[in-house]
Amino acid sequence: MPSHLLRRGFLGLLAAQFFGAMNDNVLKGVLTFMVIQGGLWAGDLGEGGQGIVGICFTLPFIFLSGYAGQIADRYSKRTVTMWVKIIEIPIVILAGIGFLMGSLWVTLLALLALTCQSSFFGPAKYGMIPELVDASDLSRANGTINMMTNVAVIVGTLVAGVVSDAFFPDQIRGLIWLPMVVLVLIAIAGLVSAFLLTPLPAGDRDAKFDFNPLSTYITTVREMSKTRLLMVMMAWGYFYLLAGIALFIVPEYTEVLKISSTEASVLMGVLGVSIGVGCAVAGLLSGHHIEPRLIPIGAAGLVVFFALLSFVPPSLPDLQPMVRVAFSNVGFFIFGAGFFAGFYIVPLQALLQYMSPDSERGRFLGTANAVSFVFLTVAALLYWAIRPAFGDSPQHIFMLSSLLMAAGAAFFLWQLRGTGILIGSGADIAASE
Repeated sequence: MPSHLLRRGFLGLLAAQFFGAMNDNVLKGVLTFMVIQGGLWAGDLGEGGQGIVGICFTLPFIFLSGYAGQIADRYSKRTVTMWVKIIEIPIVILAGIGFLMGSLWVTLLALLALTCQSSFFGPAKYGMIPELVDASDLSRANGTINMMTNVAVIVGTLVAGVVSDAFFPDQIRGLIWLPMVVLVLIAIAGLVSAFLLTPLPAGDRDAKFDFNPLSTYITTVREMSKTRLLMVMMAWGYFYLLAGIALFIVPEYTEVLKISSTEASVLMGVLGVSIGVGCAVAGLLSGHHIEPRLIPIGAAGLVVFFALLSFVPPSLPDLQPMVRVAFSNVGFFIFGAGFFAGFYIVPLQALLQYMSPDSERGRFLGTANAVSFVFLTVAALLYWAIRPAFGDSPQHIFMLSSLLMAAGAAFFLWQLRGTGILIGSGADIAASE
């Protein structure tokens, strides 16, 4: 890895992102385990209630990313990061109070607030990467940060499983204080990490602030439509439709495989590891260029492994708990899907950063962030609507994911034909704008 990726500023961003993603997944994970069968709030949101949790997790990103992008363009992205990390601490305290009280609604409110906080970090986070590294290292930087984000997802998900089992063991309330302690400690670690960020230049403070988030999105999409950036953004966002559906299915393997929440969290860990490995490999293969040719390879891999998850009967080998889940056929197929997901998203993310104008990068990335969460919201609504039809076999929903990936990939590849984006290097991309 080039030495400038190991400088204090980029390392500070990696650490701040790590703890932020970890906290998001701990809170969302514990909530999800509590609303599915066997949880404290089982049935309170109906069958497929984790889809409602998913909607609470995505809606703030849709409505606030436009504001977040404008703020990232007006102020130093380091300053924005410091503020969102400070605000995170009282929010997770509220979440802890919700768990102490046994109140689903207080905890959901805290999840909404934490998602609002995270939505303001997104454009600043991705917008500062081009300020911290050279353009030739965007793929490596994105591969690295995606890898660390998925390590955070792994750790957060595993912690969520352990906390869930300790908080609500054997259908009774256990260590009711544990969620608050864990969430607060992670938030403090994130704030300390933010202090490692080096000073970054402020943006254009005289830029007019548009208080209508929809008009911000409309204006940005119109500008994007003048280049291939709009289709790149849609291809990137579309991935989150499939990722969202997968994330709702995996916790239900507690019933499919008859395993505990802690063991089910191993599958989420496998998914996080695989995406991280895929992102890292994609970054290494790209070298000092953006390598869009990895996109169709990633899409093909997702189609195949989603289909295998649907068609092949899930089974556990005769091994120790936790290990048997990691080495099950389900674990292998999830690893394959996650690995190819990294090939799909890293080039698209680097293209978004490379092709966005320097002075408007925050607004462009904020809009892209909102689009990705629109797709996540659609995934949550879709899952909530179709889940009852699959009864005791929610894994068959992966077949829908496979078909959607095949159709989406065919559409986006057709739209980008003849542009040079899918077959060119970074120099070719610049010429195609």
